[in-house]
Amino acid sequence: MEYTQLGRTGLKVSRIVLGTMNFGPLTNEADSHTIMDAALAAGVNFFDTANAYGSWGGSKGRTEEIIGSWFAKGGGRRDKTVLATKCYANMSPDGQESWPNHDRLSALNIRRSVDASLKRLGTNYIDLYQFHHVDRHTPWDEIWQAIDVLVQQGKILYAGSSNHAGWHITQANETAARRGSYGLVSEQCLYNLAERRAEMEVIPAAQAYGLGVIPWSPLQGGLLGGALRKEREGVAGRTTSGGRAAGALADPAVRARVQAYEDLADKHGLAPGEMALAWLLTRPGVTGPIVGPRTADQLASALRAVELKLPAELLDALDEIFPGPGPSPEAFAW
Repeated sequence: MEYTQLGRTGLKVSRIVLGTMNFGPLTNEADSHTIMDAALAAGVNFFDTANAYGSWGGSKGRTEEIIGSWFAKGGGRRDKTVLATKCYANMSPDGQESWPNHDRLSALNIRRSVDASLKRLGTNYIDLYQFHHVDRHTPWDEIWQAIDVLVQQGKILYAGSSNHAGWHITQANETAARRGSYGLVSEQCLYNLAERRAEMEVIPAAQAYGLGVIPWSPLQGGLLGGALRKEREGVAGRTTSGGRAAGALADPAVRARVQAYEDLADKHGLAPGEMALAWLLTRPGVTGPIVGPRTADQLASALRAVELKLPAELLDALDEIFPGPGPSPEAFAW
């Protein structure tokens, strides 16, 4: 496994991030533990979750509980893991009416959410605490006041953002600098070969402020994971079950690009999904993509991507199939 610093911090993390959103809804507790053990054995030390994960399986917080029961097995599992979780979503108990102050980024909800996550995770600290979405109603001064207290209490070590625009990152870290706070150290954003808008502002802002970029949905919901091949073979996948790529292949232009992409992977003897992950690992500012395996075999495939070294001609061909917006600020004007 290869490691890198998380943004401007001294924290070393693996180039592959284990995403846990499937733990609970799609992958049972025992299999989730098996996947986490396999990831740790392979050197993956960066695990990502969120307080609301499990909610689409009908149980908010269930994913954190599964991770907590894995930590409880001992064997140095917690000490070896860089743990990232998030808050923002409404955490009113399942089946009950949503109640004010059970969501967003007020100081009250941040404090409440951290304590609840610590209990579910069975740990006394969180390495990276992330804001799952922008809160348009809470000022950054209030957010940083809450985070500074939690850092002083030893409950969290670093703060990160997710789904923030470039100007949000700027606003957050300029406010932090004025307060003498450390500010954001990472941004978790939608970024992959087929969705490159982050290159226009988010990634340049992250690089300017020393944030590590953690791409989510690196296969665009299965679109870049051999979707057309699976379609021909009659293999059910996320592209046919309501994932991010559902319906995308109905567009002839998208279908043609995906076919060219899969043909290119075949030409170089590569699995499409592994090629997409390996491409992200070549991108400036990227710490590591989040992979969300439902099985141990899917984890093994993701791990192989770290070992791939894509030649320049292949990278050029990928840019031709999925051209990015170009460098900023030229992409906006001239």
